[in-house]
Amino acid sequence: MVHYDTIVIGLGAAGVTAATTLIRAGRRVLALEAQSRIGGRVHTVPFGNGLIELGAEWIHGNQKSRVFDLTTQHNITTVPQSLIMAPFRSDGSEVDAELVNELLDIALHIVDHPPDQPEPLGTFITYKLREYIAEHKPDLLKDQDFITEFLEFANLLTNNYEASDDWTDVTTISRYEELEGPQLNSWHRYGYRTFFEIMLNTYKDGPGLPNLDIKLNTEVKVIRTPQHPTERVTVECSDGSSYEADNVIVTVSLGVLKDKHTTLFSPPLSKEKQTAIEKISIGVMDKVILSFDEIWWPHHTSFFAFIWKGDDKRRVGKDDYWTTRIYGASRPMGSSNSLTLWTSGNVAKQVETLPEEIVKTKCVELLQKFIGDTLKITVPTPTGIIRSTWHSNPYTRGSYSYDNLLTPQYPEARAWLGTPIPDSSGAPRVLFAGEATNLNHFSTVHGASETGYREAMRLLPHTSKI
Repeated sequence: MVHYDTIVIGLGAAGVTAATTLIRAGRRVLALEAQSRIGGRVHTVPFGNGLIELGAEWIHGNQKSRVFDLTTQHNITTVPQSLIMAPFRSDGSEVDAELVNELLDIALHIVDHPPDQPEPLGTFITYKLREYIAEHKPDLLKDQDFITEFLEFANLLTNNYEASDDWTDVTTISRYEELEGPQLNSWHRYGYRTFFEIMLNTYKDGPGLPNLDIKLNTEVKVIRTPQHPTERVTVECSDGSSYEADNVIVTVSLGVLKDKHTTLFSPPLSKEKQTAIEKISIGVMDKVILSFDEIWWPHHTSFFAFIWKGDDKRRVGKDDYWTTRIYGASRPMGSSNSLTLWTSGNVAKQVETLPEEIVKTKCVELLQKFIGDTLKITVPTPTGIIRSTWHSNPYTRGSYSYDNLLTPQYPEARAWLGTPIPDSSGAPRVLFAGEATNLNHFSTVHGASETGYREAMRLLPHTSKI
């Protein structure tokens, strides 16, 4: 049997960072991945006339970012993408784009100045925004339908940012910190997969890493943690194989931990860690991406915002309610003849289960209602459709974590989740990484990568320069 220093479970951003950091320090590493590919919640796919991202799409910030730093080291040019909203209404009527973007800017300002006591984010934004309208836009008070539907649009926008089901599920008191610099840096034609190729030394047909053994399609069934310092950690897999190492770094998603932690760990996890898994929320953000023979939408627009009229929304049947929770469409920079439609929360879970033809037909109807009718054009039949399934995927069970209403009551939950399990000597034997364990940069690829590096360095001498 091969003697491994460390087994890394999961090959998303955290797992690949942990594994490659240890490899560069001369360690022998086995990486086990349940899926048939590397990347975790990053999934670059050929589509349309280029590449699209079914998962993470942008590098958020360019200062002190493990992700962005790799692009500069390898002379890869990323492109900051502007998502200034071009608003459209469901009846094809004109809408004041300047007003919509002003109100969105005010909403962002409100988020950056939270109240002293925690409360639901949606509640706080709603009354602060209504205060602003009453003081600075009193004439707008005559159009309560617009105010109501704009607030619902802002709700959906927030949910897509947080992966929440409703903005009242999110707390105003969040520890999330943005990195400095543009927040929407696109990999465009390179694809986010390049991040993993660089780390694994396979970019531009590199030879890979000789001390790293990777086994795909290998689902871990149980991790057995020893108490005695001379015993090794045992990892048993669903295919009957088992492996041993001095320590294990677990990088599976919070969603998988919620599903499997009671059977995945022997002995069971501590009460603190179980509480963290229970109290932190992981949400769903999904995409439906359509390709077309030709670009029929305005070239200068990068994001089409859908703001309903109340009467139009009330006429939508119960079976099609999910279409009212798709808040807009954007242009993916890696595929110029494609459009991405965004949804989140419980509706995203529903959309994952619907027949593909229904999703395609209804999305085209939505594009026609908002964009086609406004521009007096007919939306053509798509040439392709692809969609994400982050909730129904048993190896992700969600998109990323967010700070819910319980966060102020359990401020140490993410730290608890990231605390290693030691043996009787105090040496870390089972370690935890992943975006949900990052105190300030959760929900991001750079945040996940930071935690993989954190846990790898925990296993290396303090003098290590890796």
